[in-house]
Amino acid sequence: MDLMQAIKERRSVRKFKPDPVGDELLRTILEAGRWAPSWANTQCWRFIVIRDSAIKASLAQTRGKGNPAGEAIRNAPITIAICGVLRESGFYKGEAPTEKGDWYMFDTALAAQNMMLTAYSLGLGTVAVGLFDAQKVSQILDMPENISVVLLMPLGYPDEEPKNPGRKELPQLLSYDKYSAT
Repeated sequence: MDLMQAIKERRSVRKFKPDPVGDELLRTILEAGRWAPSWANTQCWRFIVIRDSAIKASLAQTRGKGNPAGEAIRNAPITIAICGVLRESGFYKGEAPTEKGDWYMFDTALAAQNMMLTAYSLGLGTVAVGLFDAQKVSQILDMPENISVVLLMPLGYPDEEPKNPGRKELPQLLSYDKYSAT
């Protein structure tokens, strides 16, 4: 599958078949995350592969109000917690040289995007779940204080074909030389 095709066709999947995801496919997806770019090559991401149904059920209970992804976390064969090491990315000699501070959210998002596109190219579905009680998720996963769970990514074979939600046209998003409101 061509990269632009994967970018344009990938959708958030919230209903999964119970079929297991093989270790080789999972490894390929994790490798895609590992090869993402990061601030000064800090590679601040960490991945937790969750297959245990009791842990997934506990994680599903942490979803934010109105978040439809709880059942995806519970029912997908795998949920991957994508985490970031705090005060590592975006820092030089212990100081944040930009006004953006800690870049762990940015770097973990790059890894997640690589993983989601790779999963799609392999016939698998994902959804990025970011609306959850982070403190409860950290407790469930026994997270150390210096690592933040950024998102939960259910992974499996899709049991639905989500519709294309559409995109704004490029001229609505584009300026040249200086910002101009469109």
